[in-house]
Amino acid sequence: MPRILITGCSTGFGLATAQRFLAEGWEVIATMRNPSEDILPAQEGLTVLPLDVTDADSIAAAVAQAGPLDALVNNAGVGMLNVVEGAAMENTREVFETNILGPIALTKAVMPQFRERGEGVIVNVSSSVTVKPLPALSAYSASKAALNAFTESFALEAALFGVRVRLVLPGSSPTTSFGQNVVARMGMEIPAPYEAFVMDYLGELRGSSEVTVADDVAEAVWRAVTDPDTPMKTPAGADAVAWFHKADLPVE
Repeated sequence: MPRILITGCSTGFGLATAQRFLAEGWEVIATMRNPSEDILPAQEGLTVLPLDVTDADSIAAAVAQAGPLDALVNNAGVGMLNVVEGAAMENTREVFETNILGPIALTKAVMPQFRERGEGVIVNVSSSVTVKPLPALSAYSASKAALNAFTESFALEAALFGVRVRLVLPGSSPTTSFGQNVVARMGMEIPAPYEAFVMDYLGELRGSSEVTVADDVAEAVWRAVTDPDTPMKTPAGADAVAWFHKADLPVE
C-alpha cells in the first residue's frame, strides 16, 4: 500500500486531499499542528501526527514516526491580506516561515529516503496569485512565488534520482477556514487611505462566481502524485483555470 504524508490537514485543501487518498486506498499520514479525531476520525490506513512546519524538531519527529514514504504533499500554508504599509513584519515573517521555509525543510527531511530508493513524488501547493497579481496580498504572493521558484529549480536536482516534483496552484477559496484566517489577519490595521479600496476588493472576491473548492485541489494533487505526465504547474479551481487561460499558460 503506497504511503503519503500531507501537511496542513486540519481544514480545507489538506483535509480534502487526505480524504481523497484514503478513499483511493493509500496509507495516509495526515499532519496538523493540533491533531483531533473530530477532524479526521480513526480509520484504516490513517495515521494522524502533530507537525508544525516552522519547527525543526517537530519536522524531524513527524518524519521519523511516518516511516517510509512514497509521496509528500506540502500543503500547510498561512495567508495575510493587508497592504504593505499595514502589514506587521511579525506576520510577514510568519508567512514566509510557513509557506516557503516549511516546505524546504520538509523536502530536506524526506529527500534522503527518496534518493536512496530512486523514486518518490513531492507536490507543493502554491497559489494562482502567482499567475494573476492581486492587491493586498503582496507578502503571501511573494512567498508563493518563492515556492514556485524553489520547486522548479529543485525538480531538476530531484530528477537525477528518479524523484518527481510538481506544483498545484489553487484559486481563491473564500469559504474555507484558510480564507477566514486571511481576512482575520487584516485585523483593524489597514491604513485609512487604503481602507475603502480593500473593502471594495473584498466585496468583489466574495461576490465572485468562480472560486476554488477543496475537492478541486484534492483532485489536482491526486493527479500530480499519480500521473507522471502532469505538467510542472497544475491549476486547481475554476478561477485558477481561467487565470491560466488568460495568461496563455497550458492547462491539461
